[in-house]
Amino acid sequence: MFTGLIEEVGKVQSIRNGVNSAQITINANKILEDVKLGDSISTNGVCLTVINYTKYTFTVDVMPETMRRSNLKSLKQGSSVNLERALKLGDRLGGHIVSGHIDGVGYVKSVEEEDNATWITIKTSSDILKYIIKKGSIAVDGTSLTVAYVDDEIFKVSIIPLTKEETTLLSKKTGEEVNLECDMVGKYIEKFTMFSQKEEIKESIDINFLKENGFM
Repeated sequence: MFTGLIEEVGKVQSIRNGVNSAQITINANKILEDVKLGDSISTNGVCLTVINYTKYTFTVDVMPETMRRSNLKSLKQGSSVNLERALKLGDRLGGHIVSGHIDGVGYVKSVEEEDNATWITIKTSSDILKYIIKKGSIAVDGTSLTVAYVDDEIFKVSIIPLTKEETTLLSKKTGEEVNLECDMVGKYIEKFTMFSQKEEIKESIDINFLKENGFM
């Protein structure tokens, strides 16, 4: 679990591509202070496992499913990535609960300045937008943000100067992909509701139903 509060921006040192997978080595400082093999590190919002590390780098394996569903497939040597260590029990939860299991990607549609804030408009698919609500939380490239506007095609977030400085969000160009993870509460509610509806349908099929519909 993560909070969506980015601790550091790292840089991709090298990428070793498989057929549909990759092994990525990333330069970092702060997040390596207490790193161990097997630790989880959110990289652009994707939970990845440390398989090797040095004083200034860590290496992760990225499986094909993750490559398909995220913007990690677009990384190159020198690319910047948002990094966060897993949440420790007892830490303050300053952002929101982020699993590191992204729902998919969106595309930066526009970036506009307003006084000390910056508006970012992101276009994404309807199967992701259905979980996004105004004033709800969303993780964009692993960064916990509040949704300020949403409709059937896009949503908007407004970021403060600190977020500009401490994340990669403003380095994104129009049309560039960002990883999106919606608040998991909405997904659980949908699952429970669908399960209840299926149970109701099952319970309604009895001998009388079969007779009335010509099956007996």
